[in-house]
Amino acid sequence: MDRIIGIDLGTTFSAVAYMAEDGAKLIPNALNEVLTPSIVGIEPGGQVLVGRAAKELQVTQPDRCVGVFKRYMGTDWTTKLDGKVFTPEKLSSLVLSSLKHDAEAFFHEPVHQAVITVPAYFNEHQRKATIRAGEIAGLKVQRILNEPTAAAIAYGWHSAEEEKVIVVLDLGGGTFDISVVEFFEGTLEVRASSGETFLGGVDFTNTLAARVLELHGQVFEQVETRFPKQVSRLQQECEQAKRRLSKQAEVNVRLPNGQGELPEGSPISTITREQFERWTNHILNRIELPIRRALGDAKIKREDIDELILVGGATRMPIIVQRVTELFGREPTCRLNPDEVVTLGAAVQAGLFSREKSVEDLVVTDVAPFTLGIAISREIGGERQDGYFMPIINRNTAIPTSRVNRVSTIAPNQTSVVVRVYQGEGRKVDDNLFLGEFNVSGIPRGAAGQEVDIRFTYDLNGVLEVEATIVATQKQIVHIITRHAKNLSADAVSRAVAEMAALKAHPRDEVVNRYLIRRAERLYQELPLSERRLLDSLLTGLEDALELRDPSAIESNREALEGFLNHFDSEDRNEETYGDD
Repeated sequence: MDRIIGIDLGTTFSAVAYMAEDGAKLIPNALNEVLTPSIVGIEPGGQVLVGRAAKELQVTQPDRCVGVFKRYMGTDWTTKLDGKVFTPEKLSSLVLSSLKHDAEAFFHEPVHQAVITVPAYFNEHQRKATIRAGEIAGLKVQRILNEPTAAAIAYGWHSAEEEKVIVVLDLGGGTFDISVVEFFEGTLEVRASSGETFLGGVDFTNTLAARVLELHGQVFEQVETRFPKQVSRLQQECEQAKRRLSKQAEVNVRLPNGQGELPEGSPISTITREQFERWTNHILNRIELPIRRALGDAKIKREDIDELILVGGATRMPIIVQRVTELFGREPTCRLNPDEVVTLGAAVQAGLFSREKSVEDLVVTDVAPFTLGIAISREIGGERQDGYFMPIINRNTAIPTSRVNRVSTIAPNQTSVVVRVYQGEGRKVDDNLFLGEFNVSGIPRGAAGQEVDIRFTYDLNGVLEVEATIVATQKQIVHIITRHAKNLSADAVSRAVAEMAALKAHPRDEVVNRYLIRRAERLYQELPLSERRLLDSLLTGLEDALELRDPSAIESNREALEGFLNHFDSEDRNEETYGDD
């Protein structure tokens, strides 16, 4: 069997490892470093640079380099380097190819297979884009593994027989994830995951850079447009300052000139740790919602947690450790290098595929990070309205899984339906990510209510297969979701404009109704599944009343909904989620 490597394809740094007889081992790159910057550049002669060399080029020629492209995986984002257009998949494939070559140089033999990690909160498009990037790099991707799951494997694979619950908090260069993991009888079971794909160390660095420019009377966005070399060099200065502030009370940050140079006499700003923490507090606050969501879905309190683990280079900042300690009422653990632990876990997972004896008894399960479902219509106020979301696989369902829901036609003699597939936590499809659609035809003519079964099958890589079965004839239509990015169609735009026009003279335009519905739909995404159902019924009741324009019904339904929100969306509720009695 071919050797299988484990790869952490990170936002700012990437790494590769393998499973040896005595445990997971990192593979050094050509510079004898185990971390490779996730940066791609092209020299004036056309030579492609990856890693440390590209990072150096980025300081002096930022227009020839690009980083942080992992954040745009699965979208239609592109960039130009040396006149050539690059997608995130192509850029990622260059990083993966570099790691593949490092492994081949280390083993003195070809490598064709890999386990690649992704943030737990990566959606369908992002996971498929990662698989495509691996294929472009010449790798068969055996598994897409969630990063906090990989970290949990690295921490617990050698002691999986112990019964314990751990929480993994992964704050890397560009993404934040949390997973609740349980170990028992040689099994690692992920109970819940949550996160945010646009939250990481680069946000702290960029905020510091913007504040430094502000101290000198300049605006980050304007300087970035006019003097990209200055911003690129300043970001480098601020990245170093951020790291030094983890160990010292204040640092000096030099302001480069418009050409990105630091001549003698460059302006200097003294930044204290207290200033930095105050400037970035709004970024740090964003970790709290995913934490509440994951703990709520896992139905655990903080006293149930046996170990709290920090992963990712950004967790070295004291402000992160302090906030996590406050939220959980205990200090976190960091026994393994936070920059390397995800790669090591990926190597252990690769060892499972290779049937390495040291891990042959370990069983790993994971969960679906998002809810998956379809668009349906509902009867609201006696009229049929489109755009509602019907979940089929709820978030944090153990995978692989296969679930089926039954739908039916809504018009007499209707012979076809369009199945529109979405991913997300919103009650309406407009608040979720559109994954794709397909037509189911051949439904027998007859009265409304002809039944169609919609089955979702979700695999360990997070790849979705949708199957529709016409109940009367047992005809099946299978659709593999292949759409790469969310594109808003002309029809969708028209519908949105029409909805906005209708709202202007509608009862829900009243401030209290608009506020309650928006607040409820936001809370709907945060609640555990059991409480979602009650909130959904309360929301539907208010929407019915608004459509019927019945003042007394509106008032009574509004009071019921407001009472629910005040109970579940309060400071007391937040404290309960963290485990306080």
